[in-house]
Amino acid sequence: MTIDPPPSGSVLDNVLRQALERIKAGRFAEALDLMTPLQHCVDERIDLLLAHARAGCHDPAGAAVLFCRLAGRYPSALHPAHETIGLLVAQDRRADAEPVLRAVVALTPEDARAHESLGDLLIQLTRFTEAEAALRSALHLRPDSLSASHLLAAALAEQGRIAEADALLRQVLDAHPDCPVTHANRATLLSVENRVEEALDHFRASIALKPDNARVRLNHSIALLKAGRYTQGWAEHEWRFRLPGHANPLPATLMPSITPGMDIAGKRILVSQEEGLGDTLMYLRFLPALVRRGARVTVQVPDALAGLVRRMPGLHRVISDHHAVPAHDWHCPFISLPRVFSATADTMGDAAPYLTAAPDLIRHWAAHIPANGRLNAGLVWGGAPRPDVTNAHIIDQKRSMRLAALAPLARIAGINLVSLQKGPAAEQMSAMPEGMRLYDPMDDVRDMHDTAALIAGLDVVVSVDTSIVHLAGALGCPTILMDRYENCWRWLSGRDDSPWYPSLRIVRQTRPRDWNDVVRRAAAILGDMAEQRPA
Repeated sequence: MTIDPPPSGSVLDNVLRQALERIKAGRFAEALDLMTPLQHCVDERIDLLLAHARAGCHDPAGAAVLFCRLAGRYPSALHPAHETIGLLVAQDRRADAEPVLRAVVALTPEDARAHESLGDLLIQLTRFTEAEAALRSALHLRPDSLSASHLLAAALAEQGRIAEADALLRQVLDAHPDCPVTHANRATLLSVENRVEEALDHFRASIALKPDNARVRLNHSIALLKAGRYTQGWAEHEWRFRLPGHANPLPATLMPSITPGMDIAGKRILVSQEEGLGDTLMYLRFLPALVRRGARVTVQVPDALAGLVRRMPGLHRVISDHHAVPAHDWHCPFISLPRVFSATADTMGDAAPYLTAAPDLIRHWAAHIPANGRLNAGLVWGGAPRPDVTNAHIIDQKRSMRLAALAPLARIAGINLVSLQKGPAAEQMSAMPEGMRLYDPMDDVRDMHDTAALIAGLDVVVSVDTSIVHLAGALGCPTILMDRYENCWRWLSGRDDSPWYPSLRIVRQTRPRDWNDVVRRAAAILGDMAEQRPA
């Protein structure tokens, strides 16, 4: 076969750049059209982009041939096919990476990296038994692979085999005592199991070995917060600003922590949206403390929250998150508010309820709630999925359940189930569990203010760990949180109440991903509430 010489450097570089841009944008067919005329040229960059383009165009066999050819040239590097996972995840096409990686494994079954990449993907697809098999194959071929060992520990932990996962990480540490990643991974595992002091010891060891790892520092802060060590935890939590892709406020205007004697009267303070709606709803409790100190507070939030936040007294201005940033003296992202108040009497902000819905809206939404004398329970079973962000996707897989799992609630006497569910999970109502009836007013709900008014007319809210838990808690509504085993730091451990929301009761998994016991206990609580409801 005659191999054509590549075009001149500047022309080739331009074509490769255009192809890469199209691949990152998910326009794989266009990239393939650009690259196909170059397929006989001798250039590894061409092979790599062609492989990604073919993977995105549902040609796993063609992509695998190129990936394996490249992998053979660099046996000590990460397998080039692994990058395809991220490219397809960004397009919400995670499952399309599987046939590519399986084709790679079939072509080069002796390459441990291929098995490892497949195992990584299968964890993301929540197929943990298959992931374990792939990762054990990887370790059989390359027993000293730290990355495969870490992934295998994760696959074991996700199956509830915590002791096996921990034993594996201890074995790795025995062989590599100075590996910061292993210390951090074991710390995270121990934190899940509430072995706080051991977890913190391993976080400190990891940080001593690699002090500038922002992800480890952030996870360390979460362990501190879960242990109730708020002052240190909030200070350490500022490392989130150093994560790739995280918005970073200007250091010169980042609001300092309030110290005794510090006067902020008249200061223009911009408090801005940072992450999810749940975080913002939780930290709104700190705004009254700024107002009481005389600050002129401008709050920047998504449109979904703006109407509700405007009801908070004393705020100078509430703007949406697409509004131009106004002049300000200090900027405080919402999640920094606890750090700002950590040395004051307002360490927990104002007690709930600190949010209210407008009376006219409450009257409006009361007409959407059954008035038959039964207990009205709002229901949420799924979080907001973010399949293009791997960590968020994995967490959502843990915190969400299927509507079918809530079938026992339909058998409770004297109860009405009212859907508060939005997003893709609401589609599960098209196949309702047998015997379940759900009142569903959510098609007409426009924002969180409408939802707050609807909740104000309910007797109780029952939800997985979503922003609705924070909204109901901030309104002072009785709330049952159906929580995952690997719970968020804010729900602490070993208790069923919350210092953040006095009206909240936590029912937590006793085994990872097992909702049966959680639903049974929640049903018992609701049954008691229905029996005790006044006629």
